[in-house]
Amino acid sequence: MLSSTRRVVLCADDFGLTEGVSRAILDLARAGRISATSAMTSRPWWPRLASELAACGDIGIGLHLNLTAGGPLGAMPEHAPQGSFMGLAPLLRGALLGRLQLQEIRAEIERQLSAFEAALGRPPDFVDGHQHVHVLPGIRRQLLATLQDRGLGGRVWLRDPSDRSTAILSRGVAATKALTVKAMAAGFARSAGRAGFSVNQGFSGFSPFDTGRDLATDFAGFLTQLGPQPVVMCHPGRVDAELRELDPVLEPREREYAFLSSGQFLDLVRASGVSLVARPC
Repeated sequence: MLSSTRRVVLCADDFGLTEGVSRAILDLARAGRISATSAMTSRPWWPRLASELAACGDIGIGLHLNLTAGGPLGAMPEHAPQGSFMGLAPLLRGALLGRLQLQEIRAEIERQLSAFEAALGRPPDFVDGHQHVHVLPGIRRQLLATLQDRGLGGRVWLRDPSDRSTAILSRGVAATKALTVKAMAAGFARSAGRAGFSVNQGFSGFSPFDTGRDLATDFAGFLTQLGPQPVVMCHPGRVDAELRELDPVLEPREREYAFLSSGQFLDLVRASGVSLVARPC
């Protein structure tokens, strides 16, 4: 791992989404350029590549709860009536209106956790959510209850995707997106703490996915105004045909992969005085 003075979790999201995304994350993990990744266990690449990820050494491996990309691991007549998730907009609308079929969601959380454990033989180090769905009303309650029932209190930490408004605004990168997610996550850290789970304190990495932006400048912003136990997310990947069908974020993933692999990124880490670690401390 890179070593210096300030401890930061740099987490690559979406392991398992496609082979191209997964193999880019594997490259970065082996090179010590990231310190954690969260896995979409509902995707077919998770069981195929999980053992390679586990062999990468001291890297945090979490569950990236997925309720919006591809399809579920089991039947969800309400939320995936044709075998494919409904997408973020209707899920968000249902969460805000209190109209989610929570039994279906609880069952899918169970299945995705079980798929993680089946591949690695242990629970995840942490849990977060694709498009931050884990903090949505109703879903968060089901997630916390499921983790409690599995006896994972004190063993698993949870990602709080919110930060201080002043920190978000000072970074000047995708501030509207970050503030929107902060609003969605209101009360999540408090609920997690009551349920016996720790969370990170400080979160950055929201990107506008604009290929015209300078990544070194954006990442330098992500590493400023850090909280006491910060997480920085990123979305590196290689674009393949499967990703083109699943996700609108394409070239920005390639650019993040190239930047994180570069000497420029190493220089930034050293200049920022941070150490990449597997979990918030």
